[in-house]
Amino acid sequence: MSQSKRQLHLNVFLMNTGHHEASWRHQNTEPENITDIRYFQRIAQIAEKAKFDSLFLADGLAVSQNIKHGAFVGLEPFTLLSALAAVTEHIGLIGTVSTTYNEPFHVARKFASLDHISKGRAGWNIVTSGSSFEASNFSKDTHLEHSKRYERAKEFLEVTTSLWDSWEDEALIIDRESGTFADRSKVREINHVGDTFKVRGPLNIPRSPQGYPVLVQAGSSEDGKEFAAQYAEAIFTAQQTLVEAQQFYSDVKARLVKYGRSPEQLKILPGICPIIGRTESEAKEKEQQLNELTVPEYGLNQLSNMLGVDLHSYPLDGPLPELPSLSDINGNKSRFQLVVDLAGRENLTIRALLHRLAGGRGHRTFAGTPIQIADQLEEWFLHGGSDGFNVMPPYLPAGIEEFAEFVIPELQRRGLFRTEYSGSTLRGHLGLARPLNQYATVAVEGA
Repeated sequence: MSQSKRQLHLNVFLMNTGHHEASWRHQNTEPENITDIRYFQRIAQIAEKAKFDSLFLADGLAVSQNIKHGAFVGLEPFTLLSALAAVTEHIGLIGTVSTTYNEPFHVARKFASLDHISKGRAGWNIVTSGSSFEASNFSKDTHLEHSKRYERAKEFLEVTTSLWDSWEDEALIIDRESGTFADRSKVREINHVGDTFKVRGPLNIPRSPQGYPVLVQAGSSEDGKEFAAQYAEAIFTAQQTLVEAQQFYSDVKARLVKYGRSPEQLKILPGICPIIGRTESEAKEKEQQLNELTVPEYGLNQLSNMLGVDLHSYPLDGPLPELPSLSDINGNKSRFQLVVDLAGRENLTIRALLHRLAGGRGHRTFAGTPIQIADQLEEWFLHGGSDGFNVMPPYLPAGIEEFAEFVIPELQRRGLFRTEYSGSTLRGHLGLARPLNQYATVAVEGA
């Protein structure tokens, strides 16, 4: 497909009251409604009306130590996304689920259920968990070492895909006259025995509309990029500059070849936190107002966890202290490196760095007019930096309403984004093929 005919893929990244860490204090947010399903259903319907590819829901398995100042808690993904499926028809539904603190059978069954409920709109953001606090909620004294988490993730994915394939598409017969419900020869035990998991199968739910949910990955470390190149169909990533985005894009796309995959089989979607104003000065003023609502204690806690150093005793208007090496980090290695590079490149004080991270936790924040924001998206898209974006509204619901009302029409005017959905599944929105069943007696590729 020619460059001029490519279109952006856009997801809405749901985050309670919005992505800015002080959004819950903003006058246009509803922190009292973050457990009200009607609040999220309203946001989902706004996003679907704007023709977004999908809704993306992050998740964690521990409460921040600094819950006093932060609203980053939320409903469980399968429960929330199932409720959103009931009030939408087209938009994809991507949930984050950890391979470190779950079992493959549970995850395979729940995602197959979500795909059936939504009629083919489910996606799985595969994470290995980045917080050491999560381990203590699952009878573990320590967080599994970074590379070991990815080894577990690979076997976990092997088991879940085998379970999804344990039913062939034609397995259900439902012949009332003969009394035959299913063709037993097309429902198989997988009999997996590996280093970590031992699973017989089959799954206790028929193969879902998409075969597999769309497989998404959100790590940008070396292990993460290799995992994405081998398995993922979309990757959510964070870069601050077009040059960094281009380097990441070309690196990951080049890795696909050794796994027999083409560049079109993996969509690269950096995060962008857009702060929208009628004028550039209005947008900058909005950004400043949000930053003035931040509580330094909260940001320091977040940044300390990212960098592996307690920063509370260092002056806010001074530089970062000496930091550990990347090899010593057992959390999110790629985010550690991004933050270190950002602080060094722009010579940021700790306070300035806290403000730069407040909107997107390392994802790019851009304050400007709708045309300026569209210019930024178009530049990255057309110059080898992305296949689209994970849109991270700084505050909700107003942030997604502003993007839908002002930025989407500008992208559509430029021919960069759809005006109507052309398909009914998330795979269809992303231009991805339905996976072949590895056990099928006659493999037939689906639509």
